[in-house]
Amino acid sequence: MYAIIKTGGKQYRAEEGAVLRVEKLNAEPGDKVEFDVLMVGGDKVKVGNPTVKGAKVIAKVLGVGRGKKITVAKFKAKTNYRRKKGHRQWFTELQVEKIQLRASRNKKADEEKAEE
Repeated sequence: MYAIIKTGGKQYRAEEGAVLRVEKLNAEPGDKVEFDVLMVGGDKVKVGNPTVKGAKVIAKVLGVGRGKKITVAKFKAKTNYRRKKGHRQWFTELQVEKIQLRASRNKKADEEKAEE
């Protein structure tokens, strides 16, 4: 099963255990973050309008870093105009822990079932 989430203006395919690099979030390493689900895929597909009700993705923040350097060059012919600039984009690395389809109403009952 997988889920499509949206963060930072982009959409990502999230599967349990997958590591994602998303646009930088205001979160510290070790924090848990939740995302609304746009679509759930697998055996049965559910598409949200705009999100799937009760579904969310829980992920753990592994760290924050910067991507590979890209070079931006500007050039105009016949005017001796040349500019060269580099850029490294910030990202947050996440590990998807759980894809929840429904918000549990009775947490104690769920804990008892897990113990059995």
